[in-house]
Amino acid sequence: MTHTTTIALVTGANKGIGHAIAAALAERRMTVLVGARDIERRNAAVRMLRAAGGDVHGITLDVTAADIIAMAAEEIATRYGRLDVLVNNAGITGDERQIPGAGADVPAEVRRVFETNVFGLVAVTEAVLPLLLRSPGGRVVNVSGRGGSLTAMATPDGAFADLPPLLGYPASKAAVNAVTTQYAKHLRRNGILVNAVCPGHTATEGNGFTGDRTTRQAAAIAVRMATLGPDGPTGAFVDENGPIPW
Repeated sequence: MTHTTTIALVTGANKGIGHAIAAALAERRMTVLVGARDIERRNAAVRMLRAAGGDVHGITLDVTAADIIAMAAEEIATRYGRLDVLVNNAGITGDERQIPGAGADVPAEVRRVFETNVFGLVAVTEAVLPLLLRSPGGRVVNVSGRGGSLTAMATPDGAFADLPPLLGYPASKAAVNAVTTQYAKHLRRNGILVNAVCPGHTATEGNGFTGDRTTRQAAAIAVRMATLGPDGPTGAFVDENGPIPW
């Protein structure tokens, strides 16, 4: 079957920023696949987005499970034949065990954060890459954060000066930025644009809803980069105000 709509997959789309991204893409009349591992929350998200008029479908996806990723890619291939937009949103912040000197659990907690934020992102991207290559104008958006800016984190009197040092989360987002540049480099010749975005300090479950931005505000930059024209940037790290220092 030939699908004339844009097919978009958003990982971690059952809540928070991912859900808002899925909603905004659906508003743009894309066919949106809500990737999430929690069945009940995924189904609830799909029902909500469909009630708003979206062409939205759930897809089982655990970014840390290779077999489930493979099945998700196969399902997309069977149902749609291609993928036009991939938004790698799924991520975790980790806990206090990633603070330097916290004890014997530090390496394990850092590894746990990287498994989702970095290795999971790469695994999903690799699995759907053949489908993106079938798109006439593929777009990949990796949700990063200003904490992934080495420049910002290394500034002694900057915005992050008073935050505790963490070995997992900021380092994982810096790695996401590096991975983004490499995919952009690889896919430039195919017309696929790959960018990293910072949604800003957003009220989400991950930070106890302490952020000062709504998820809809946070989603806007991801949606903008997911809908770039052919002359849009690739290999960039941006927020709503423009490029962010690496």
